[in-house]
Amino acid sequence: MADIVLDVEVRENTGTGGARDVRRSGGVPGVLYGGKLGPVALSARANAFRKALHSGKFLGHMVTLKYGGESQPVIAKDIQFHPVTEEPIHFDLYRVDLTQLIRISVPVHFRNHEASPGIKRGGTLNVALHEIELMAPAGSIPEELVIDLTGLDIGDTMRAADIVLPEGVELSSHDRDATVASIATSSAMQSEEADEAAAAVATEGEPEAEAE
Repeated sequence: MADIVLDVEVRENTGTGGARDVRRSGGVPGVLYGGKLGPVALSARANAFRKALHSGKFLGHMVTLKYGGESQPVIAKDIQFHPVTEEPIHFDLYRVDLTQLIRISVPVHFRNHEASPGIKRGGTLNVALHEIELMAPAGSIPEELVIDLTGLDIGDTMRAADIVLPEGVELSSHDRDATVASIATSSAMQSEEADEAAAAVATEGEPEAEAE
């Protein structure tokens, strides 16, 4: 997974007053936790933080934290938002080792819809899980998981256990036996089948014409 780079400053003033001062000056306060070192109070420029956040790959993903000429890998664990403006007002980061296994949810995407006989016949792809929880090395988190719909027909089910994962990546116990998606008859197909069944019953009930 491609890193997001976030430039930060270490802030001396901590607590509620220090965080308020950061926000007044156009920043977002945060704290770096984890590892052998203690918590460190940080701040990031609000515009840079919003840009990283809007990438869709910030929360729960690898972030390269830059402070001056130094950098280190971290995971964004929590972001607090203002209840009215929905602007970010605080963030929590955790230090990680690139080989450390972390629990993370990765989005699932589907491809080759046109090569699915079930969908071509009017079936519907019903998605049960849009994300799957993995255990992955911090430095090898996949951007996405892709399910190929080629050859799948109505009634076929796709399970998390059937997805081919990158080396070193495993499904978490939470999603190991989960159903990700299935191909089912659409409401239009069900209505058509019901009409055909009703027509067949009506035809069977019609009296046969007597021969002269």
